[in-house]
Amino acid sequence: MTKAIRIFKTGGPEVMEYVDVEVGEPGPGEARVRHHACGLNYIDVYFRTGLYPQPLPAGLGMEGAGVVEAVGSGVTHVKAGDRVAYAGRPPGAYAEARVMPAAALVKLPDNIDFETGAAMMLQGLTVQYLFRRTFPLKGGETVLFHAAAGGVGLIACQWARALGVTLIGTVGSDAKGELAKQHGAAHVINYNTENFVERVKEITGGKGVPVVYDSIGKDTFIGSLDCLSPLGTMVSFGSASGPVPPFNLNELASRGSLFITRPTLFSYTAQREDLDAMAAELFDMVGSGKVKIEINQRYALKDAAQAHIDLESRKTTGSSILLP
Repeated sequence: MTKAIRIFKTGGPEVMEYVDVEVGEPGPGEARVRHHACGLNYIDVYFRTGLYPQPLPAGLGMEGAGVVEAVGSGVTHVKAGDRVAYAGRPPGAYAEARVMPAAALVKLPDNIDFETGAAMMLQGLTVQYLFRRTFPLKGGETVLFHAAAGGVGLIACQWARALGVTLIGTVGSDAKGELAKQHGAAHVINYNTENFVERVKEITGGKGVPVVYDSIGKDTFIGSLDCLSPLGTMVSFGSASGPVPPFNLNELASRGSLFITRPTLFSYTAQREDLDAMAAELFDMVGSGKVKIEINQRYALKDAAQAHIDLESRKTTGSSILLP
């Protein structure tokens, strides 16, 4: 038997239970992975609360790193003994070991440890697709990135600096603002003491920005639209404050023919060749030192509920991991 977190109903952090589970052998296209570290991400909250529905009982967690123990038929890109990391569905990473689709696994380079691997995959691949594919940055742009001191945000600050991009980051405290600046944000805005729309217009000389990357959702959505220059792109990739409410498409027209997209990592990594290319670029950025993964919180797997409490109360900075 193996220890894992399971939910038998949706709700608050208290619905997570630390239980014994039977792992079993991998079937066709599957692999059994023994985790050395598991990632913690806001998407886990969405599954726990039922915002993202799934059949119950269910596991949580989309990201982990460890060693392959066994593979099923048809699996050729990884083998028993390989060091691997992943970010992908179905949830279930909050576990000592699991059987999972092998298609999500990529080999972890020797120069990247398990904790970094578990902390970087979902957040790092998210920044890769946001900056390289959703709205490709060439260098020289000024962009707005919300939650700049979070796990995705700190990676984005560093990646933007490496690309020669001026990143304006929003944060919830002065301390978080200092953290974002240390990681490469050119400007920071404390949304609790400043109007971020007014500050963006001030920083850009009234022009606004060509793209806003927004994982906050409801609380920042309209303000984000107001920060865009004509023909700008709104990238809404999360809903930390709640889902974006219905809105009139004329809101896009009246602000200068704006574009809007709601991407997910799993659409961008659906094809094996895309996942391999994205992971290779991420590993290169981390391996070269251009992007450092800041693991600022570590929790025992059994303390996953406390990890969620801290995450939802915005007490965390950088990345968080669970240790089996």
